[in-house]
Amino acid sequence: MTTDDGGLSRVFRTPEYRAIWAADLLSIMGDQLARVALAVLVFDRTGSAAWAAGTYALSFLPAIFGGLLLSGIADRFRRREVMLACDLLRAVPLVVMAIPGVPLPVLLVLLVVVALLAAPHTAARGALLPDLLPGDLYERGLAVAQMSSQTAQLVGFATGGLLVAALNPGTALLLDAATFLVSGLVIRFGLTARPRPSVAAGEGGGHWRDMVTGIVEIATDPRRRALVALVWMIGCYVVPEALAVPYAAELGMDDSLVGLLMAADPLGSVLGAWLFVRFVPPDRRPGLIGVIAVLAGVPLLFVGLRPGVLVTVVLWSLAGLLSTAYLMQAQASFVRTTPDESRGAAIGVVASGIVAGQGIAVLVGGLLADLWSPSTAITVCAASGMVLAAAGAMAWYRAGSERRGRPSEVLLAPRNG
Repeated sequence: MTTDDGGLSRVFRTPEYRAIWAADLLSIMGDQLARVALAVLVFDRTGSAAWAAGTYALSFLPAIFGGLLLSGIADRFRRREVMLACDLLRAVPLVVMAIPGVPLPVLLVLLVVVALLAAPHTAARGALLPDLLPGDLYERGLAVAQMSSQTAQLVGFATGGLLVAALNPGTALLLDAATFLVSGLVIRFGLTARPRPSVAAGEGGGHWRDMVTGIVEIATDPRRRALVALVWMIGCYVVPEALAVPYAAELGMDDSLVGLLMAADPLGSVLGAWLFVRFVPPDRRPGLIGVIAVLAGVPLLFVGLRPGVLVTVVLWSLAGLLSTAYLMQAQASFVRTTPDESRGAAIGVVASGIVAGQGIAVLVGGLLADLWSPSTAITVCAASGMVLAAAGAMAWYRAGSERRGRPSEVLLAPRNG
């Protein structure tokens, strides 16, 4: 029986999920505050907008390498302890960064360390969730996490500037460090101690061998390979957010409307997560991944017509709604087809690809915007994403047909019970 929220509140009946949710919310809001603080701090010291923007981007880039190199840690140690250690370790560099007069190169190195430590934490969290939320609760948990994450980012950005102005960048960094300490306490006392995954008990090889083995297993599994392709091409659909400022200038919009444009995708993302689990039956969701992935690019094709601001917001929100729906289910299906003992490393590989794919797509989109126009660049990237999504969808359905031909196996069926 569902409630008005589509049954999403059911996940909060699981105490351990409540702990993970609260810890993540704290960390996300603290991170957004820290990004604003660092941008202000670097700009004050250098007077360079390029340095400020580069510092902001640097907080994301290490996720590419951290996911590949460090996510396997979540498969070799107890996952609660991995999350706890990452939270505590991330607080230390932030405290050092808050010290006045820290040289800029040291500041950037510490920022990279903080970003790298996020990878094993994310992998351990992602590997634990299917154990905490059986059956359809898993998708509901992902939807709640997605909605909360987007909301926390919006709140963090909206209040970050005010807090940094009211306090100072150093104090804001200390507040971020405090959120990690509190998050660590919530994880320590809110999660049950579980044994290490089997690979950590000696069944697997070394860390690097396990990482390579995990990548090979994904590459040779038609189901997971198709899902990874669908997940990685999401970058084609996030180009509008990166081009919001030049697009507004192209249409002659006031600068005050840029924030409205940038909020369109997160707004659609929140709605997409809720609507998908509210109205789509669990047994239908895997089969809709490819269709929705292709449809997500359709609204962005109309951006080439240069509609007004309100129509643009609707189009970008609709694209965010559809892309979140397919992305969320693709990730859930991927995790369910991955053995527990290698789940952390696999999640890291996918996460790294998402970040890299977004970076490449945004770079290409920027180049096309300079060559032609922002509206044309958005349209071309959306069309490219639809082509890639169609290819991934065909591979996904083909893999599904092959698996359904084997009566002893069920393709990604939700685990009820």
